[in-house]
Amino acid sequence: MLDLTAFVPKARFQPGVALSPDATKVAYSSNVSSHYGLWVAPVRGGEARCLVEFPDQAVRQIAWAPDGRSLVFMADRDGDEQYQLYRIPADGGTPEKLSAADNRQYRLAADPYDPNGRYLIYAANDRDETVQDLIICDLHDGREHRHIPVGKASYQAGRVSPDGRWLVVEGFNSNIDSDCYLVDLAKPDADPVKVTDGSAHFDPVGWTADSRAFYLLTTVWGEFIAGARYSLDDQSLRPAVTADWDIETVREAAETLLWIVNENGRSVLNVRRGDNAPTQPPLPPGVINAIEVSSNGAIAALHLETATRPAEIAVLDLASGDLTYLTDSRPSALATIEPIEPQTVTFTARDGRDVHGLMYRPHGEGPFPVVMWIHGGPEAQERFTYERSGLYQYLLDRGIAIYAPNAAGSTGYGVTFRTLIYRDWGGVDLRDFEDAAAYVASLSWIDSKHLAVAGASYGGFGALSCLTRLPDLWTAGISLYGPSNLVTLAAACPPTWRAFVNIVLGDPVADAQLLTERSPITYVDQLTAPLLVIQGARDPRVPQDEADQLVDKLRGRDVDVRYIVYEDEGHGFTNRDNEIAAYRQVGEFLISRLKPET
Repeated sequence: MLDLTAFVPKARFQPGVALSPDATKVAYSSNVSSHYGLWVAPVRGGEARCLVEFPDQAVRQIAWAPDGRSLVFMADRDGDEQYQLYRIPADGGTPEKLSAADNRQYRLAADPYDPNGRYLIYAANDRDETVQDLIICDLHDGREHRHIPVGKASYQAGRVSPDGRWLVVEGFNSNIDSDCYLVDLAKPDADPVKVTDGSAHFDPVGWTADSRAFYLLTTVWGEFIAGARYSLDDQSLRPAVTADWDIETVREAAETLLWIVNENGRSVLNVRRGDNAPTQPPLPPGVINAIEVSSNGAIAALHLETATRPAEIAVLDLASGDLTYLTDSRPSALATIEPIEPQTVTFTARDGRDVHGLMYRPHGEGPFPVVMWIHGGPEAQERFTYERSGLYQYLLDRGIAIYAPNAAGSTGYGVTFRTLIYRDWGGVDLRDFEDAAAYVASLSWIDSKHLAVAGASYGGFGALSCLTRLPDLWTAGISLYGPSNLVTLAAACPPTWRAFVNIVLGDPVADAQLLTERSPITYVDQLTAPLLVIQGARDPRVPQDEADQLVDKLRGRDVDVRYIVYEDEGHGFTNRDNEIAAYRQVGEFLISRLKPET
C-alpha cells in the first residue's frame, strides 16, 4: 500500500497570483522546498525562479510595482499573522523591509500601487492594535496619509482605478456587513467617502476599464452575492452579473468582462468579450482561488485546484480558452491510482433545510468506515479541492470513506443559511452534525459502527462538540487547532477581530453563560472515544491554551488522547515538513481506529 507521502503534492501555493504589468511573468508563493517563498515563472512556460525564501517566514500576498522592476509582498513568522511588508527587485536581491513595527499587522491593498507608482497602499494596526487604519504612503517624499476608521469598521485596503484617480476600500464590520468608501488620490488627505448604505455586504473587487465605475460584490438585493456596478457619474448602484448562486468575483480589462460563480462548490468562469455572448472556458471542475487579468484582457493567471489534482498556477488564454499549467505539483500516487471525485449529496435537516455536502466513496463494494470531516470557518464551504495535502485521497485508497457536510453556517447557500450560526455555535450546527451522522449511517455501503469525526479550526470545535455532546456516535475523533472553550477563545481573539467576534461568536463577558453552555470543555467528562489533538504553539486565532486545557482534563481521566504541538507553527502549517508529519499522524490514527485489522 502507498504511504501518505505518495499523495502529498510536490508543492503547495498560497491562494494568490500576481501578473506582471507586461503580462510576461507570474509571481506566486510556493513551499516547494520548505517554507513559502516568492517565485516567478514566465507566462509562456519555462523554469521558475525563487526570489525570496526566509528560513522562518512565509511569503503571503505579492504584487508587482507598475514599472515591473520590483515586487512587494507580505510575510509572517511561523504563522503568527503579524504580517510585515517587504520590497525586492524583480531580478533578485535582498528584500527591503518597509513596515515599521514588528509585532503589528500590515496588509497590502489588492492593488497596492497607483499606476504611476507614487503611492503604496496598505492597512495596518500599528497605531492601535485593535483597529486597521488605511495608509497611503507617498513614495516620492515618504509622507504617510493615514485614515482612521469611523466606529467599529476596519479598513480593508482595496483597488485603484486604471487612471490612478480613485481608490475604493472596504469598511469591514462582519462578513455580512461592510461598506465601500472612495478616496480621491488627488487629495490623499481627504477623508474617505462612504458610497454604499444599508446593512449588507459590499466588497469592491475591480474597476471598469474607463475608471468611471467600480465592481463590487453585494447581498443588498437578496440571499446570494451578486456582482454590482457603482457609477461615479450618477452615484448609482446597479446589478452587473447575477446568478442563483454566489458571484465570487468580477473583473474587467479592455473589452473583456470576467466573473466567477460558485455553483454548489465549483467555480464556473464566465467570459464576455465585447458585445458577444458570454462563454465558459472548459476548465476542469474545481475551484479558482485567485485570478488576475492582463490589462489588454488577453490572458488570466489562475490559482486553480480540483478534488483530484492539487492546486496549481496556470494561465488561461481568454480568446481560445486554452489552459497552460505553469506548475506541476501532482504527487506520484496520481500516476498509479484512479483518484476519486466527490459526489454532491443532500439530506434534509430536522428543521426542513436542505444540507449539502460532498461524499467520497472508495473503490470497491464496501461496507466502508467513514470520517465526517467538518470544514473550518465556520463561514466557509467544503468544495472540490485536493484536501489536506492528499489526506483525503490517501484515506480513500485505504478504504475509508469521507463525508464533508456543509452544515448551518456554511457559505454558498444564501445569507440566511450562513448566519444561522451567528452567536449559536454548538447549537444549530451540532443538530446538523447529528442529522448528518444519521444520514451517513443509513447508507447501505457504510460501516455505521466505525464512524470518526474530524476537523480543523472551527471544524475542530465541531468535532469536539460531537465527541463531547454526542459521545455514543463516534469511534474516534481528531481536532486540529480547534477551540474547546468559547469563553477563553473569545477573550483571546486577535485585537482587530474583537468587534467581529462579538457579532459572530459572542462577548466573553456578556455572553459567558451561553458560551460556557456551548463549549466542548463543559462536557469533556462525556468524551470517551480515542482523540488526536494537533496544535501550533504560535497560533494567534486559537491559542495553545485551548488544546492544553482539554488535554489536561482528558489525561486526568485516562482517556486515550494523543497530543502533538508544533512549536514553530501558527493557525495551520507554513512548514512543509511539519504539514506532512502532521497529516501522517492523522492518517495513521484514523486507519488504526477505523480499520484495526489492516
